[in-house]
Amino acid sequence: MTILRFCVLGDSLAAGVGSTRVEDTLGQRLARRLRAEGHEVRLRGYGVPGARSADLDRQTGAAVGDGVDLALIVIGANDLAGFVSPAVGARQLHDAVARLVRAGARVLVVPAPDLGIVSRVPAPYRNLVSAASGQYASAQADAAIRAGGAVATASAQLAARFAADATLFSADRFHPSSAGYAVIADALAPHLVAVAADPAA
Repeated sequence: MTILRFCVLGDSLAAGVGSTRVEDTLGQRLARRLRAEGHEVRLRGYGVPGARSADLDRQTGAAVGDGVDLALIVIGANDLAGFVSPAVGARQLHDAVARLVRAGARVLVVPAPDLGIVSRVPAPYRNLVSAASGQYASAQADAAIRAGGAVATASAQLAARFAADATLFSADRFHPSSAGYAVIADALAPHLVAVAADPAA
């Protein structure tokens, strides 16, 4: 059986910050789901806490150099926190996706989360932050599709789950807990499995 080289790129969510065990991280959980679907998987993680879309160039270079068949990109929260414009971040994401596609990889992008649900955001600003998050995520989705990638579409449902359940956040009240990563992985798995199985990719 051919080994599926699965790479996870992006920020602290890609790196698993907040999880209490390596087995609970997003990459590990999704790799197990891919194996359950019959794939033999080699997982490699390139995510870096604090990464912005500008950092994807280095990460994609490393992934392409090592070999990649399936890539998951989780990026955007730090761009939002750093006031990176949607146009700039989307262009950087587009270039990363296009580079991976040219290398023969199938790519799934997880757009920026809704930061308006984070408790450290003052209540009067939450609607504004949510709107900015949505605008950024929309620009990312458009860019990813234009570059030949696919986009996970569960962001609204995930935001609602996290807003309603504080246990899905880790102790820092910003990153997911192990339980939170389980919820995210469950939402992303159908999208990733579909992308992995796409014979046209």
